[in-house]
Amino acid sequence: MTRLTAAAAVANGVTYPHRGATARRPLPDGYNHLHHRTRIGRGRAAFEAAGTAVTTLDAHRTSGLRVRADSGAVRPGTRVEVGLGVGPLRVSVPCEVIWTAYEPTRTGFAYGTLPGHPECGEESFVVEIDDAGAVWFTVTAFSRPDAWYTRLAGPVVPVLQRGYAAWLGRRLRALACAA
Repeated sequence: MTRLTAAAAVANGVTYPHRGATARRPLPDGYNHLHHRTRIGRGRAAFEAAGTAVTTLDAHRTSGLRVRADSGAVRPGTRVEVGLGVGPLRVSVPCEVIWTAYEPTRTGFAYGTLPGHPECGEESFVVEIDDAGAVWFTVTAFSRPDAWYTRLAGPVVPVLQRGYAAWLGRRLRALACAA
């Protein structure tokens, strides 16, 4: 995971120079940071179901977003477009998957913003099972406004992002429990 200059980042597709930073700590300065953790359930079946729902974007789809991706299960380079809003107020949010994790105790991915996204940054969605068998879902992000309307919204955007992370955790819990 290389750190790119701003110009090189844009030349490589993403709109920020800290490609892959959600896989490391600390998150880069100059952005709003988000870290939200939700307990999903317990046991290997819940872990597998939640991991599949995250990496196939079903968790996003069942949360009420319109999601298009150029592959089934995400992998680095997968292009994802999320539709937010309704009718003429719908905003397309283009992203690219930056990294993935398909491990025995950790499954997930991060996507980064592409030109046309109203924010600039990266967001990861990771499901983990701990030694006691508890399954956790964590959303980690760094972002800042990149469009006039997200700059105008100011401090409302991070509040909405935290709310969406919590909602996504609840939807993922329902999907894992149904499996």
